[in-house]
Amino acid sequence: MVFDPPERFNIADYFLRARIAEGVGARPALLTDQGTLTYAEVDGLASRYAHLLREAGVDPEQRVIIALPDGPAFVGALFGILKIGAVVVMVNPQLSFEQIAYVYDYTRATAALVAGPSAEAFVAAAAGARGLKTVLRVDAPDVELRLAALPDSIEMCPTHRDDPAIWLFSGGTTGQPKAVVQTHRSYANTTECYAKGVLGYSAADVTLSVPKLFFGYAMGANLFFPFSVGAQAILFEEPSTPEALFTRIARHRPTILINVPTMVNRMVSHPEASRQDLSSLRFATSAGEALPVELYHRWKDTFHIELLDGLGTAEMWHIFLTNRVGAVKPGTLGQVVPGFDVKAADDTGAEVPVGDVGLLWVRGNSQGLGYWQLQEKTQRTFRGDWVVCGDLISRDAEGYFTHHGRADEMLKVSGKWLSPQEVESCLLQHPAVREAAVVGVTGAGGLVKPHAYVVTLERRADLAEELKAFVRERLEPFKAPREISFVDALPRTHLGKVDRGKLRQGVA
Repeated sequence: MVFDPPERFNIADYFLRARIAEGVGARPALLTDQGTLTYAEVDGLASRYAHLLREAGVDPEQRVIIALPDGPAFVGALFGILKIGAVVVMVNPQLSFEQIAYVYDYTRATAALVAGPSAEAFVAAAAGARGLKTVLRVDAPDVELRLAALPDSIEMCPTHRDDPAIWLFSGGTTGQPKAVVQTHRSYANTTECYAKGVLGYSAADVTLSVPKLFFGYAMGANLFFPFSVGAQAILFEEPSTPEALFTRIARHRPTILINVPTMVNRMVSHPEASRQDLSSLRFATSAGEALPVELYHRWKDTFHIELLDGLGTAEMWHIFLTNRVGAVKPGTLGQVVPGFDVKAADDTGAEVPVGDVGLLWVRGNSQGLGYWQLQEKTQRTFRGDWVVCGDLISRDAEGYFTHHGRADEMLKVSGKWLSPQEVESCLLQHPAVREAAVVGVTGAGGLVKPHAYVVTLERRADLAEELKAFVRERLEPFKAPREISFVDALPRTHLGKVDRGKLRQGVA
């Protein structure tokens, strides 16, 4: 499958204006706690944001930061930026002052659109930021009045299909986040190959997401994918919790739930889980982190809804390996999405034998242009038409791929390689363990030892030794954690992944 858009191509047209042209402008597009917006209303809102940004001096190709909660403003701002040919930079609105200052300096954005409790921090951090012309608080009364008075139509900028459209911050678990520059072509390509071709998104679907829209996984599955077929997306501002999700599932009856392993665990562990009616769902997806086999089965046993684990990266925007309804192999990432090629290979690109672990090599028409201001990393990762991000995978005889962690997270213990993911999956089988993360800690003599950080459902004096013995009984003895620390919560990155860098520093 090859998607070949015209040379002049803007995804604001592909995802939004095309629905108006198809005559479905009156169809509901967004379902929010404040009410419903149709496709025509979203298009009008986007045009007003486009005019607002032009008045603020934003030109084509310049970068605009969105730091907004999930809701109409986020969607209108995103499409408004694209309509004028500018470039979207989505960031977590809950960033700290220091992180905001870093994002301003790193992106050199021309404008930022902010709202809510975090707005003050974004305004304060703007002092001295290079190239930043304005920070617009879109929930401020004066801005709301200006926005309401602007025209609800605007001429679409005729961007090139390979122009930058949206910066995606990679989901690494250490260091400062770095941005992958992604094109208009990429977003449409994965939509055609994965959303339409594999998952079968249609106008009858209603989507609900655990991660928020600033995360590329959610932006695709809970905005771009449903908009591409005239479906409906549920958005809510409050943090995702089992209670928030159960309430909206009961209210809106979604057909697709976009999930992550951490919330899968929280949902199945909820005391009211067995009483929830999730029968409206065609399926749920899981991505972002490894989905343990035990967690997959707990989900299926609790809710009787298929859970499709898969893998995507910012470098290739979204999912290119996935399980399919009716063809799930628990513990795997599934098979290749048509339109992409994936292989397990060594560092030279030579494919390893079936069953052996190798580096993930992937290619397809969703490849990014590279990392912003990181030429050496770009050259290591983008190798011709292949992308090599450091993930370790294996392929079985049926073409199902299994994830084995990242090369930079593997630990060498007692002269042997250890996958933290394998130990974490083992720990999760213990009834007292709610979450677990394993990192390497250098001890006496410079030797690396596995250290587990565990969130428990109970605490008792002998639990640490019990967990060590539990792992030794099920895995090779050298894989058992030498130390176990019990914590109330695991530290998270800006994308919600476990922050292994902080754990290695003993910060939990």
